[in-house]
Amino acid sequence: MNEARQTTNHILMIRPSHFGFNEETAASNAFQSKTDQLTASEISKKAMEEFDGMVRMLRSLDIEVIVMDDSPQFQTPDAVFPNNWVSFHENGMILTYPMFAEVRRLERSERILDAIADKFKVKAILPLTHFESKEQFLEGTGSMILDRTHKIAYACLSPRTHLNIFEKFCKLLGYKAVSFKALDAKGQEIYHTNVMMALGESFAIFVSDAIRNPNELERIKRSLADSGKVLIEISMKQMEAFAGNMLQIRNKTGETFLMMSTQAYQSLNELQINKIEAHTRIIHSPINTIELIGGGSVRCMMAEIFLPPKK
Repeated sequence: MNEARQTTNHILMIRPSHFGFNEETAASNAFQSKTDQLTASEISKKAMEEFDGMVRMLRSLDIEVIVMDDSPQFQTPDAVFPNNWVSFHENGMILTYPMFAEVRRLERSERILDAIADKFKVKAILPLTHFESKEQFLEGTGSMILDRTHKIAYACLSPRTHLNIFEKFCKLLGYKAVSFKALDAKGQEIYHTNVMMALGESFAIFVSDAIRNPNELERIKRSLADSGKVLIEISMKQMEAFAGNMLQIRNKTGETFLMMSTQAYQSLNELQINKIEAHTRIIHSPINTIELIGGGSVRCMMAEIFLPPKK
């Protein structure tokens, strides 16, 4: 078994100075909504306030958050979700990913990668971006949920998660690939795996009702059980409140936390909360505007850094 940790205390977050509704992603993201209750400038202001509040909470718990501004030259409405275009690995590798929406490809930033390389040891950068020319996409740890300790990657296939690139990622980094189909309550393909599944060190949050194929569901549950994960089920309705979009992180002293949005926390029942708290401490922050307009939640906002730190 690989001794890689499942959690880290180093997080990259991108301050969303251009945040807004993205027309290019709306067709495949059922979680996005438009609103006429707020102007574009009000939406942007609220998103930055929510972002800053979340960063303050994480830092108050002694979690290292590296905050970068989004592009000064491009309008990047989804830059607050960096985990889709980049991932950082304990072997010193950085991967960059092919993005479904053309406007989201502008989020990929050498400036940000250089800033990370100043603080951490980088062995190589592996771009998978050339698959965009083939209309094949894999949106980082939105498309994939990684069991880093057991080297297992889970992915629900969708227009944003192509099987070919998923299997290529797994071959490159030595992961076992577990792919499946997942549908929401309206029968639409779930656009990212990280809205329906979250893995902690000893538990898994999962929406079983989204898997219509009983053989696939059994295969996923067996894989989770074999890797020592206690399964905590959530419903479709709770998934719509972003209860699947959670991330376990740790602070400098090794204490672990399950970060979620306040909306997600309020959707959980007492039994689910008790099951989670048997494994880790729950923390939550209100990001209602980011969730409503952007169609993503706290897990999407945090790109975990597993690179070895420089001394």
